[in-house]
Amino acid sequence: MKDGEKILIFNVNWVGDVLFSTATIRNIRRNFPESYIACIVPSRCYPVLKGNPHLDEVIIFDEKDRHAGIFKQMDFIRLLKSKRFDKVFLLHRSFSRALICRLAGIPERIGYDTKKRGFLLTKKFKPPKMDAMHRIDFYLNIIENAGLKVEDRYTEFFIGDEDEQFVGDFLKKNSVGANDLLAVINPGGNWPPKRWPKEYWAELADKLITDFKAKVVIPGARNDINLAQSIKSLMKGAPVLACGALNLKQLAALAKRSDIFITADTGPLHIANAAGAKNIIALFGPTDPQLTGPYPLKNTIIIRKDVGCKIPCYEVHCKDNRCMKAILPEDVIKEVRFVIKNEKNK
Repeated sequence: MKDGEKILIFNVNWVGDVLFSTATIRNIRRNFPESYIACIVPSRCYPVLKGNPHLDEVIIFDEKDRHAGIFKQMDFIRLLKSKRFDKVFLLHRSFSRALICRLAGIPERIGYDTKKRGFLLTKKFKPPKMDAMHRIDFYLNIIENAGLKVEDRYTEFFIGDEDEQFVGDFLKKNSVGANDLLAVINPGGNWPPKRWPKEYWAELADKLITDFKAKVVIPGARNDINLAQSIKSLMKGAPVLACGALNLKQLAALAKRSDIFITADTGPLHIANAAGAKNIIALFGPTDPQLTGPYPLKNTIIIRKDVGCKIPCYEVHCKDNRCMKAILPEDVIKEVRFVIKNEKNK
């Protein structure tokens, strides 16, 4: 394999999955230390890769926004063509991404033979069976099949001093001191079946405040503001609402600063893990931690209940959400007690 090439990585669309792909990015860089390496992601995932030292460039592709429509996509293809990439690793399984790379004239196109796109690839591999391996390995498997050496499989998320300073100032303004027990609860999620009931979050947060004298912070995106306010309205105590106040880098800094980070299976879970959060409690319902759980698990406690459903379940419009409702606030509090006891014994 030649070094000094121009290499493109066409990444996937979701924050957690892009975070899983950082292991692939790092291992590609190890195989091509002198090459120019760029990566394509949607704008919502840009912060995941911003500041990643293994990349020379991050390119934005938003097929439903700034690149919606054939004319905008042709402009994007012309942009890629002008960059003269030698090869592309297609982590995304879609037909359209492979077609874009073919039309952009990238000579070597490497990826899974999915979506009837095999004729667009120069190196194609049969994809593993659905849900046969962790997402980290699903992406690493592509480069391994292409003949690259894979040395490790952990995720990375890079934050700067300015992000930690911003979070420190934010907490200070909200009367959270350096010696306070800081519990961060993340109630949001990209699809409803993975969300824990807001009534449970409210009960949990009140117990954290009353039983452990914790300061509770609720982060999230702007579209989580109503959810956070609903949780607060159900509480006796007063949490700090941070929805819309922190970007992903600052969320990572908050997770790193926290004593306990409690969340369902969503992007912030994996950001917290990659950023080095001290203690994570993760609530799993319709998804399988063996496939999409945080890795490594050394600081993470997984809570899930068997309610007789097939897992993973992709029923986005599930009516009863019983797999998440089966996890009770007291189940989480039990693990919080365990975490705090362990911290005191360190």
